[in-house]
Amino acid sequence: MNETDQTASPGPFFARPGVEVATIPVGPGVPLGIEQVTNPRVGIGGAYGAWGSCYDNVSLPGLVEQQLGYALDDEGRMNLAELGFLYRHHIPPLSPEEHLALEIQVGARLLRAAAAASGWAPAEVDAVLVGSTTPAADDLLERAAAEAGIGEAALKVSIHKACDGGVAGLNLALNPGLASGSLPDRNLALELLGKRVLVGGIEGLSRVLSATYDRQALQLFGNGGGVFGVIPGRTMKFLAGDTCEAYDEGGLLQVRMSYPHSRRRAEGQSNVEVTQTGENSFRVAGLQHEPEDCAGAVVMAGPMGMVKLFVRTGVAAVKRAVGAYRDLMAQLGTPGREIAVVLAHHANYKINQLKARQLQREGITIPMPWLLSDFGNVSAASAMIAFLRQLPALAPAEHILFDGFGAGTYYDVVAVELGGAA
Repeated sequence: MNETDQTASPGPFFARPGVEVATIPVGPGVPLGIEQVTNPRVGIGGAYGAWGSCYDNVSLPGLVEQQLGYALDDEGRMNLAELGFLYRHHIPPLSPEEHLALEIQVGARLLRAAAAASGWAPAEVDAVLVGSTTPAADDLLERAAAEAGIGEAALKVSIHKACDGGVAGLNLALNPGLASGSLPDRNLALELLGKRVLVGGIEGLSRVLSATYDRQALQLFGNGGGVFGVIPGRTMKFLAGDTCEAYDEGGLLQVRMSYPHSRRRAEGQSNVEVTQTGENSFRVAGLQHEPEDCAGAVVMAGPMGMVKLFVRTGVAAVKRAVGAYRDLMAQLGTPGREIAVVLAHHANYKINQLKARQLQREGITIPMPWLLSDFGNVSAASAMIAFLRQLPALAPAEHILFDGFGAGTYYDVVAVELGGAA
């Protein structure tokens, strides 16, 4: 599969073979589907899924129009198939308490399933790093981990860097040279060597969309989560990585922050704030360009605005990381070795396709498969789910690249080598 392949979805996610569907008893009952994935050759397993009713591109406009209060015209109705999305999952109206109860259960079940797919009991997990764009509560990860049976002594790090959150967590867990977003006075990558670590992204974006009137956001985003287990230095080894910020001055993608942040900016300093929230809990929070008070939770520029926001800086970030990777390969005496595949954030198919073309002009041609047609844009979860869908085809000692980018604007790119069975 090359970087411009667009694989067709086999149908609604819940109908996929291997997906276990249960109903979470919140509100009228919310369906949750989870698929476990394991590759014993590389010693990595995980779980991904979605919750809520499934809407295809025919039924989705009715839901959007109900939220907007008016009918979509031809200009407002997006060509979602062209953007790589065939289905999204959304929940019914719920109270704030029900939203929180639902997302605790979703998080707990994904964490338990990911631990089981990795061959671990929840109590054996040493650390959990999860990206979430707008959490339902400041301590959502801690509550979900406790519900899953993960011990109080396990490290919990919640990362709020919009769609970059999942890859940012992986970078934090693996990259010993990471500066921005690192924990105070701690080198997490060195601490976690040889430990059992769950990394992922869990996004209840349907809740967020209930507070927006942006036509694009309502059509693009949906619920989804993906978590996998790694043992740094053994089943996944850090090779090269890059992290950067390019603040969205123009507000091309505005997101209401539901997590604490000083909302202050200082010239030459990172917009990411790291806070210790408990004895073993930390929050990594990125400043967002927020909508005006009278606007909704998400306000997006047109499709070309998204291209402008993500592609140029995103290509530069990947170029730096690949350059560092190639320098390392030369030092190791394998100068011709290349990365096998890129697992990128699925903002939309056209953005990823354009990134692939521009990278080719920079001499970087790496397969970037499109893997999430049946989820929509699920923000921090998308690269995690893409990895899990690609996982069965990966081989020991293979080199792969994670490419995260999100509103704010934040970029994390991480090249890793897959190990053998743990």
